[in-house]
Amino acid sequence: MAVRHFLSLLDLAPEEAEALVARAMELRRRHHAGERGEAFRGRVLALLFEKSSTRTRVSFEAAVAQWGGAAMFLSPRDTQLGRGEPLEDTARVLSRMVDAIVVRTFEHEKLQRFAAHATVPVINALTDRFHPCQLLADVQTFCEHRGPIRGRTVAWIGDGNNVCHSWINAARLFGFHLRIAVPAGYEPDPAVVAAAAERVTLTRDPLEAAAGADLVVTDVWASMGQEEERAARLAAFAPYQVDRRVMEAAGPEALFMHCLPAHRGEEVAAEVIDGPWSVVWDEAENRLHAQRALLELLWGVRGP
Repeated sequence: MAVRHFLSLLDLAPEEAEALVARAMELRRRHHAGERGEAFRGRVLALLFEKSSTRTRVSFEAAVAQWGGAAMFLSPRDTQLGRGEPLEDTARVLSRMVDAIVVRTFEHEKLQRFAAHATVPVINALTDRFHPCQLLADVQTFCEHRGPIRGRTVAWIGDGNNVCHSWINAARLFGFHLRIAVPAGYEPDPAVVAAAAERVTLTRDPLEAAAGADLVVTDVWASMGQEEERAARLAAFAPYQVDRRVMEAAGPEALFMHCLPAHRGEEVAAEVIDGPWSVVWDEAENRLHAQRALLELLWGVRGP
């Protein structure tokens, strides 16, 4: 049987995705009740990261350790990748020693090449194109606070980046409408948008995107690897800050999310991320529960 990878949200069927989110919500409740499991005992998860991380690394390592397994963190300077070993060879070798590999890298094509030569599940922990693990936690968070996301309206304010691409895929998978407010020159990939044409609307106006929305989401204006573009990006995105005016244009029960780290005073005003709309701390915690549910699915095991 072919090994199953998770490289984008669209590797899940809609019913699988909804069941995974429901399971993640159950796992959160059990975690807060103090329940721990042994379902991952004897399993080893490798974390191969070319980009730094706080939430992704800690949530995967904790998810495995709390259920009896082990995780190992590998950066290019700690492996032969840093000395030029072909990606394909690293995939073959690690597959013979561990039970799944979480990869955080730059080009999505590198992740696809790695997965093509791996014989254990490979999980996308972020590429320049997609960030699907983040979206599992985001949808879980919305459902916990407001019920099913199907049929709702989500506003993305800012860069048409990898997180935005994953929100577009989530709109297809979970059945909601996504309004994207983005400055000229920073739009999401037209192919990703076209595939979700019935679910996505693009605009230049943040207030138009936010009008009546159930959820407002943003991300940093200059991501890792874009430091040289920072000044140009700050100028282009200045009218796209999520502030009180944007949140008041959204629905009366609208929530605010951010995948973090956040820059207060840039993409989000402090009064929003630290205010009553914000669920970002639940969103961050839910990386733990959503990814544990994902590992259950890929490993075919079931915890408490």
